[in-house]
Amino acid sequence: MNTIGDDATLEGGCTCGEVRYHLTSKPMFVHCCHCTWCQRGTGASFALNAMIETDRVVLTQGVTELVDTPSPSGKGQKIVRCPKCRVAVWSHYAGAGDLVSFIRVGTLDDASLLPPDIHIYTSTKQPWVTLSENIPAVEEFYDRNDYWPEESLTRLGTLFS
Repeated sequence: MNTIGDDATLEGGCTCGEVRYHLTSKPMFVHCCHCTWCQRGTGASFALNAMIETDRVVLTQGVTELVDTPSPSGKGQKIVRCPKCRVAVWSHYAGAGDLVSFIRVGTLDDASLLPPDIHIYTSTKQPWVTLSENIPAVEEFYDRNDYWPEESLTRLGTLFS
């Protein structure tokens, strides 16, 4: 699990500065997803998403636009974007609905504060991407009970109780 201090300020925004947000706590878990859908959706070799309760994401400036996009599950993904520069700042997947936000770590002012807790869908990662031996990696998805810290599992369970 990421090791940011409790006093860390997790703030971010879009490229043009129109949209700004801050997180009121550290995320539950951070995925580095190497699936081909994330590669296509980001235009990069992977997506780095920090999962956090949506009520812990505070929009401090601007307005966002919700864009529905397809997903491999067929249930879609809602991407929250800046309406001016179109940068994706977070998203919601059908499995967790609107209760969990997947913050695009690259939109944080200091993205180095949230390294990945796990690499997922490594079966389709780009062959030139080298993974650290210190971070768990799985070929597809995983059972969160095997990787998430108890505190994060409790937080997630509270959302759905």
